[in-house]
Amino acid sequence: MYFVGIDISKFKHDCAVIDEIGDTIQPSWSFRNDREGFSLLKERLDSLPGEKKIGLEATGHYGQNLKLFLEANGFAFMEFNPLLVSRFVHGKSLRNTKTDPIDAGNVAQYLMTVEYKPYPPSFYHLDQLKSLTRFRSSLVRQRSRQLVELTNVLDKMFPEFKPFFKGKFSATALYILDHYQSPERIASMNTRSYEPLRKISRGHFSLNDFVKLKTLAKNTVGCTTGFLLQEMSILLELYTQLDAKVEELDDQIEECVHGIDPPMLSIPGVGASSTAVILSEYGDFSKFKNPSKMLAFAGLEPGYFQSGQSESTGHMVKHGSPHLRCALLNCCLPLVSNEPIFAEFYAKKRAEGKTHQVAMTHVAKKLLRVIFTLQTKNIPYDPALIR
Repeated sequence: MYFVGIDISKFKHDCAVIDEIGDTIQPSWSFRNDREGFSLLKERLDSLPGEKKIGLEATGHYGQNLKLFLEANGFAFMEFNPLLVSRFVHGKSLRNTKTDPIDAGNVAQYLMTVEYKPYPPSFYHLDQLKSLTRFRSSLVRQRSRQLVELTNVLDKMFPEFKPFFKGKFSATALYILDHYQSPERIASMNTRSYEPLRKISRGHFSLNDFVKLKTLAKNTVGCTTGFLLQEMSILLELYTQLDAKVEELDDQIEECVHGIDPPMLSIPGVGASSTAVILSEYGDFSKFKNPSKMLAFAGLEPGYFQSGQSESTGHMVKHGSPHLRCALLNCCLPLVSNEPIFAEFYAKKRAEGKTHQVAMTHVAKKLLRVIFTLQTKNIPYDPALIR
């Protein structure tokens, strides 16, 4: 039995090999992150007789090509949370020495201490979905940033505008800014300008609101300048482009999720976007022994402290994927609104004196236990089976 530890870097990787009693078989060596380097790795792995267990730290996209290469050549591998490896290393010694070759040896030694659960052969498809959902999240953050910048411009040019729309950039508000921009042009809107606004707002933007907005524009304390108008124009254009790309990704993600058709999609209130994040972040659900392991992976479990006669629990550890944690919590509000079982559970937690946010985290934990059962048993959601 050989334990192979690989330390992942951007341009090269380091590899160390130890046997089942912890003796070094090959001194740590480096190989480049290219075809020649990967071929060298395969050659050395093939030269090892017997069973090989390969482990590496989760380092985002830096190890993606290596993982695909290992899978394509029939090598199973296991990926670790870097925090676990770091704690293992600190528990072995008080010395503070860190190099890539040493890290590779530490990964190999850590691999000996854990149950070997290699990635499933189909990990690449879920990894594609993970990349897609994370890219969407990045675009959403960029889109939100444009609205923050737009608010800054309006604070100088027309500070009364956003409070008039209750602090939100509705479709009506964005249409007005895109077509009229300056307070002077908004103040000069005529009755023909109202009809498009009424249609966009589906009748919520009344004629009375129209008159009030014109009055605010006419009496604004803001100052309109050429460079502010240019900033607004650019920000609106960027926002529109990002919004279109997010919608494009949403369609692609939804098509992908419905193609997989996971059992969790049958839960009321759990949509395609949230399902995509949960499915791709967890990957193979069979690698988790129980829902508690999934809670820890998501960082939803509370901290626990016990020493002598002192014992207490703390806040959520939040060591897991923030994308996963956010998706689970985002499911809770529609879930409480659509499913009586979860609504009753939420009301129970609130009656116990828990705040809204704390009660929602309990709902997320219950949801996760349901998801674990559905995915591992491959059965659709049935509220009658929930306790």
